[in-house]
Amino acid sequence: MFDVLHLDGTDLTAWPYARRRAALETLFADTPLRAPFTLCPSTTDPATAREWLTWTAAGLEGLCFKRLTEPYRPAARGWGKYKVRATEDAIVGAFTGPAAAPRTLLLGRYDTTGRLRFTGRTTTLPQTAGRAVAALLTPGGPAHPWTGWTFPARWGSRDVLDVTLVHPQLVVEVAVDVARDAVGGWRHPARLHRVRPDVSPEAVPPFGT
Repeated sequence: MFDVLHLDGTDLTAWPYARRRAALETLFADTPLRAPFTLCPSTTDPATAREWLTWTAAGLEGLCFKRLTEPYRPAARGWGKYKVRATEDAIVGAFTGPAAAPRTLLLGRYDTTGRLRFTGRTTTLPQTAGRAVAALLTPGGPAHPWTGWTFPARWGSRDVLDVTLVHPQLVVEVAVDVARDAVGGWRHPARLHRVRPDVSPEAVPPFGT
């Protein structure tokens, strides 16, 4: 938990964040709250914040920040977020949108058994990038490892994508954050960085890494 808006029948939304944070820390100190309730760490020290950004191996996605003097404003974006991103290689297994200029790419990695696993999807590609990638893709055919699969339109959604399968031979480099889903895929869309014709699918790190 990183904020408290109501406490003991009192509306705290007009309080500055520094005062709400103090109330939240007092609540945790006075109440034996246990998991899944956890007090999110907070700091005003830049050096401490920079150290936290090195904790990606522990699953830290990034940092949220807010002015200490601001009240809570419903339906307004009062928090900023800085995400830690890394570049990773993945294999293009399918795409959405027109064949001449794909809109997004569906990415995979092989697991240790040799099965191509879906690991994530890119953000919407610029048309120039989509046309450049399209020239390097070939149809997947009936033996494609994802034949019969469905893919969610977004994380946690029941809506499915209309996809075109392609032969899993093209490797791309993408920028991803450290958030993972329950099976090890990338939770948030990846940003296409560049095409990697110099890298073979077999050289891509295994799924889940």
